[in-house]
Amino acid sequence: MRVAVLLEDRCQPKKCNAECWAFCPPVRNGIECIVLDDSSGKPLVSEPLCIGCGICVNKCPFDALIITNLPEELDGEMTHRYGENGFRLFRLPAPREEQVVGILGPNGMGKSTAINLLSGSLRPNLGDWTIDSRDWHEIIESFPRGELRDYLSMVAEEGVKIAVKPQYIDKLPKIFDGKAMELLARVDDRGELDHYAELLAIDHILDRTLGQLSGGELQRVAMAATLLKEADVYFFDEPSSYLDIHERMRVVRIIQDMVERGKRILVVEHDLAILDVLCDLLHVVYGERAAFGIFTPARSTRTAINAYLDGFLPEENVRIRDKPIQFLRGRVRGEEVGQTILSWGDMEKTLGDFNLKTGEGQVRSAEVVGVVGPNATGKTTMVKMIAGEIEPDQGWCTMDAEISYKPQHVSTDFDGTVQDWLDTELGGKWRSGEFNTQVIRPLQVDQLLELRAKKLSGGELQAVSIAICLGKEADLYLLDEPSAHLDANARMEAAKAIRRTMESNEKAAMVIDHDIYFIDIVSDSLLVFDGKGGSHGNAQGPMSLRKGMNRFLSDVDVTFRRDHESFRPRINKPGSRKDREQKVSGEYFYLE
Repeated sequence: MRVAVLLEDRCQPKKCNAECWAFCPPVRNGIECIVLDDSSGKPLVSEPLCIGCGICVNKCPFDALIITNLPEELDGEMTHRYGENGFRLFRLPAPREEQVVGILGPNGMGKSTAINLLSGSLRPNLGDWTIDSRDWHEIIESFPRGELRDYLSMVAEEGVKIAVKPQYIDKLPKIFDGKAMELLARVDDRGELDHYAELLAIDHILDRTLGQLSGGELQRVAMAATLLKEADVYFFDEPSSYLDIHERMRVVRIIQDMVERGKRILVVEHDLAILDVLCDLLHVVYGERAAFGIFTPARSTRTAINAYLDGFLPEENVRIRDKPIQFLRGRVRGEEVGQTILSWGDMEKTLGDFNLKTGEGQVRSAEVVGVVGPNATGKTTMVKMIAGEIEPDQGWCTMDAEISYKPQHVSTDFDGTVQDWLDTELGGKWRSGEFNTQVIRPLQVDQLLELRAKKLSGGELQAVSIAICLGKEADLYLLDEPSAHLDANARMEAAKAIRRTMESNEKAAMVIDHDIYFIDIVSDSLLVFDGKGGSHGNAQGPMSLRKGMNRFLSDVDVTFRRDHESFRPRINKPGSRKDREQKVSGEYFYLE
């Protein structure tokens, strides 16, 4: 089954010579395989007439065309399609009673479309975009008997109420400029505002406006707003972003409590450790970004995550990644570290009611230091002191190292394309050579070159920001929450890109993040923060990864084990035999 997709945001007919049409072999033989639209000048590709030669794809100067073949097994399984050469979605995830169903896969694969279809706000057209509203009976008959068919029957007959926690919570202040209390009072269908404010630890910020809240506070307010609505299905899109591991585990317990109330829960999450402990079943979604998405049938969470990391889906007989994502096992990290690049001692900083203290520490060449700890305990403050953005009140820090800094919240005012932005920041360095193969291509920045910098999504902007940070000449690279808004695969690629850059150039990096998988892949050692958020913080280290993880996780009261197949970290269920054994031995995080 041949699929032809035009990426509308990339197609720029005024800047090209219609190469897709001019070089198409069927067109040159008088067959109207590609027709140029009279008004827009954009091409329309006939899939039945296309011979799949790929010439139009290669000739397009803006990479605006995708021509690919899909398995014959998908014939008849198309759920929805946008236009003649638009995005198409195959199959759907199935919300289940009293279960948390997870969705794992890259951004741009149709997760939002799936939610619109499951809520009834968009009716499946089964691939025929010319039909505005298909008959529900015909739609339901097209799905095999099972959970999904029963659910869609309920949507058709009764309608369902759906509550959605959006992905990009940093946009909320632009939508609602009032206080958090006012927002939550509007959606409090069950009179449980005080209950969830206490559970999510936001009772002290309810009188603040949304614009005054941090990323983590905004996330918890968005969670509360979703939970307070009375709905049949709750959809949580990236509920862990900006949250520390204490808060992530709290969210896990709250969502699982909703299941016990008989609610249906769907979760999209890129923190695989949280997805693993939260979900009962998991759908993997794969395909090609903005072109097509395919949902696999639900399977056990462990099996689905391991298959995703391996890059091969055995039930589908499909390879979704060239190489598996691997976790280090049984190797002493930091073996190749070299000379000290930067050191500090007994720094102290007071900001309002908050006080930060550090011990003595150093960062060496070819070393990546992971920075972990609860929110609001001074991680970003210390990084800013090292970067020279703020001065410590006491103590010392060797400031002779050249520093490249990626802040926590990334944004850009650059008025131009991504390509222009890279040229301005990095010159021609990014176009070829080692940096291009180690950073630009793995982060898929090369696929964003023609897009306007101001119109990038959160994940795209994060990837470009990481690339710019790593591309600058520096001795020490400081990256604050580089995994935010990146999907699971992009997170692993970013972690590997940071490691490769430090090892090959003998530079050093400090990486603040809350994703344990990301920290596990990227770090040689750990700088561990403890204290009380917003009041005081204390930095200890850097220390070995094993020692640091044990110190950090003992405060969280969470233990991790290694999966025996993929060696990925997995959270033990609280109170389980493995959890109790590891706590007794003091091994909260198994490296072996």
